Amino acid sequence: MKVLFDVTHPSLVHLFEAPMRALADRGHRIAVAAREKDVTTDLLDAAGVPYAVASRAGAGPLSRLAELAERELGLLRVARRFGPDVVVSQVDPAAVHAARLVGARSVVFDDSEPARLAASVTHPLADVVCTPAGFRRDVPNQRRYDGFHELAYLHPERFTPDADALREAGVDPEESYAVVRFVSWDAHHDVGREGFSAAGKRRLVDELDEHATVYVSCEGAPPDLDAEPLPVPPERVHDLLAFADVYAGDSQTMATEAAVLGTPAVRSNSFAGDGDMSNFAELEGEYGLLSSFADEDAAIDRAVEYAREPPRETMAQRRERLLEDKVDVAAFVVDVVEGAA
Repeated sequence: MKVLFDVTHPSLVHLFEAPMRALADRGHRIAVAAREKDVTTDLLDAAGVPYAVASRAGAGPLSRLAELAERELGLLRVARRFGPDVVVSQVDPAAVHAARLVGARSVVFDDSEPARLAASVTHPLADVVCTPAGFRRDVPNQRRYDGFHELAYLHPERFTPDADALREAGVDPEESYAVVRFVSWDAHHDVGREGFSAAGKRRLVDELDEHATVYVSCEGAPPDLDAEPLPVPPERVHDLLAFADVYAGDSQTMATEAAVLGTPAVRSNSFAGDGDMSNFAELEGEYGLLSSFADEDAAIDRAVEYAREPPRETMAQRRERLLEDKVDVAAFVVDVVEGAA
């Protein structure tokens, strides 16, 4: 069969890479329609995955509307040229529209309860909507699985941290360091939400710096942060994260990545608290691998506590329990795609 993957975000390169390779090994033909956003195409290039660019991300509400039209046309052009049997995406209306118009089945992955607007016009047209088991909404054609997107690429079956890659980049994995990530909060589902304030970013970095080298990845952070940029290319960030003493920031994805790697993870943004996404509630309440705070000062205190005394053994034991409970998400993706066809 022919399978078209719609890759609109850097995290989807990771989510879909192993399933794409497994499907290709089984004799299926694979194509990728990419969105130029952040380091999405850089990651595809680093992975050696061919792709066609369907749209390019802009900035601001008007540019998002313009990109939506660009994406609808761009993805349809790719689909008509490739002729897929199945189109696989995260929550993207353009993907399910293209699938309908070329007579393909559509498989959608969704792990974000707050993304209601895009979901409301995507789920009803999808043939299968895959969500984590704890997902707090029932949606049309839903198939639940016991896992997280991040386990498709950070499960020990798929990923082994490479200490030598860090040493080549000038990082000693035995030395104390922290990874910090700040995001821009300009996605459609982030309207009305916020992460660390400028003052909070400075305080977090300054106080972590008293205990460890601080590496910062940021979108729109204040320019006076006294920290190092990430010393590794985007495709090596998980190696850096795996050996860190602590991760802290307002990113949703990197907080989950740190947690499933067993790295002490602290997350602060206005999603945290009552009604938080099910993934974060489970990682925190059930497994103790993540600490989420709406109050940035409380988050900073916890991150500094971890930097001062990293709870490595405790987190490793908690991660083992997580892995025992969860499925191989990459294998699940393959099964669903083949089943949909």
